[in-house]
Amino acid sequence: MYETVRTINPHLSVDCVIFGFSKSQLKILIIEREYKNEYGEYETDYKLPGDLIHINEDLDKAASRTLKELTGLSNIFLKPFALFGQPDRISRKIDVDWLHTTTGMKIMRVVTAAYYALINISESKSEFAVKNNAHWIDMNKVPPLAFDHEEIFRQGLNHLRQILRIEPIGIELLPEKFTIRELQSLYEAILGIELDNRNFRKKVLKSSYLIQLNEKQTGVAHKPAYYYRFDRNIYEALKKENLGFSF
Repeated sequence: MYETVRTINPHLSVDCVIFGFSKSQLKILIIEREYKNEYGEYETDYKLPGDLIHINEDLDKAASRTLKELTGLSNIFLKPFALFGQPDRISRKIDVDWLHTTTGMKIMRVVTAAYYALINISESKSEFAVKNNAHWIDMNKVPPLAFDHEEIFRQGLNHLRQILRIEPIGIELLPEKFTIRELQSLYEAILGIELDNRNFRKKVLKSSYLIQLNEKQTGVAHKPAYYYRFDRNIYEALKKENLGFSF
């Protein structure tokens, strides 16, 4: 994924916590990387998707490029949430050696801008993930990660949980049409808690930007539920009208 020595900034990178949702599970996309251990033998571990930026590339474009290379998608929900610049974040020998091998440069310190992205897994293109050794994995089964990527992942998840309580960004993880039960399953997966069915339904149906469709589920064993869609135009208009005030 890395470019030649002449075209990259070796001290500035982007790392992305890419969230997806499938079968009531919140998942993240991680990259399998190969490195040499202290005995010169090849081993593998995992890291978050990321890259050093190009010399003439801004951070947002670098993050978007990374996502497109891994998922085949563009114009998706992508936001920065933190900077990581601790002097010792690249201190393990295997990480230093891996950077040297993949860039041709001896790099001892990198500051990274961390982004989180929300993707409908069904829309991502699996051939892009396969090409880059990327894997969707259950949020609760994330293996040890390289560098300080475990901390980046934890902060990204905490940020998502905080924003979810004030904005309906979770909609980005669902298909264009969904049931209230599917929406509740998504919120439960992200927040890591069980929600009361009646209270959740009552609260979300107060939202004018959730539009009920004249269509129900088919081929289900239980009573078929209506599908809903998210009206972004109504939501954006409400945001402008409220100005963030609660009175």
